[in-house]
Amino acid sequence: MAVYDQTWKEAMNQWFEPFVAFFFPHVHRDIDWSRGWESLDKELQQVVRDAAVGDKRADKLVKVWRLSGEETWLLIHVEFQGQYESGFERRMFVYHYRIFDMYNLQVVSLAVLGDGDRHWLPQAFAYDAWGCELTFRFPIVKLLTLADLGQTLETSSDPMAAMVCAHLATLEQPHDDLSMFARERRVIRSLYRRNMPRQMILDLFRVIHRMMDLSKRLAAQFIHEHFQWEEEQKMPYLLDFEREAMERGEAKGKAEGKAEGRVEGKAEGKAEGLREGLLEAIELGLKLRFADEGLQCLPAIRQLADIDALRRVKQSIETAATPDDIRRRLT
Repeated sequence: MAVYDQTWKEAMNQWFEPFVAFFFPHVHRDIDWSRGWESLDKELQQVVRDAAVGDKRADKLVKVWRLSGEETWLLIHVEFQGQYESGFERRMFVYHYRIFDMYNLQVVSLAVLGDGDRHWLPQAFAYDAWGCELTFRFPIVKLLTLADLGQTLETSSDPMAAMVCAHLATLEQPHDDLSMFARERRVIRSLYRRNMPRQMILDLFRVIHRMMDLSKRLAAQFIHEHFQWEEEQKMPYLLDFEREAMERGEAKGKAEGKAEGRVEGKAEGKAEGLREGLLEAIELGLKLRFADEGLQCLPAIRQLADIDALRRVKQSIETAATPDDIRRRLT
């Protein structure tokens, strides 16, 4: 099953302005982005805890400033569910009025819907009795309808276009792992054709790989295949990322040795820096191949002082089928 909540929230945190520009351009045009934006996670947690509307939650609450100078709070609710939910509009309203009631500030509620039902378009909560009337409307974006953009989505250098492509790929039929493997290959390789900065490709790779949520065996196979593909295409972004980690560690070691002012200090600092670089590269490899389960190997790996032993661990990650293979090589 695809992982939406965590991956979309990470994408919003990393590319918040592009997120607003892509999904709600009329909102983006009215915000003074030169003043930045502020995440209000603690305030959001308080609202969700006090709202008492089940275990659902809004995903992002931020403070921005409009071009007029007015402070405004944006409540962006990213809703990923597979079917119609009768209480969604009410829940949007409850979050909205709770924020207004608690903080006495204007709130703008926005919703992005990632379900697979084209006909479910909740946009308002209303009631009317004996002349007492209330209507609460909020803008929505339905990811499924963006599939009509086709080639534009597949070639855009906007990180949100790549995220939408990945999300739509998870909604395609059938839902078996092998089909998802092929879709992830298609989406990931498209990143390299989008004229994006290299670091953005690496960041999107990590987020999308988690979103597609392949089985452990296929996830490991995917990373192994992708390393080979990068080498064939002469675009070793992930391999270069590891190499740079080690170079940063070595440079840090040289600096520490220089600060010591002696040959022994230089040698010791260089070795320690190289060790840190290897550990950084190992952590990246474990995270890409085995997600959180792979990171559980790190405490034991960090106990290794020998540089050659760390190099062997790093090399073994590419061929290991499971984290247990890594653990066995540590004993």
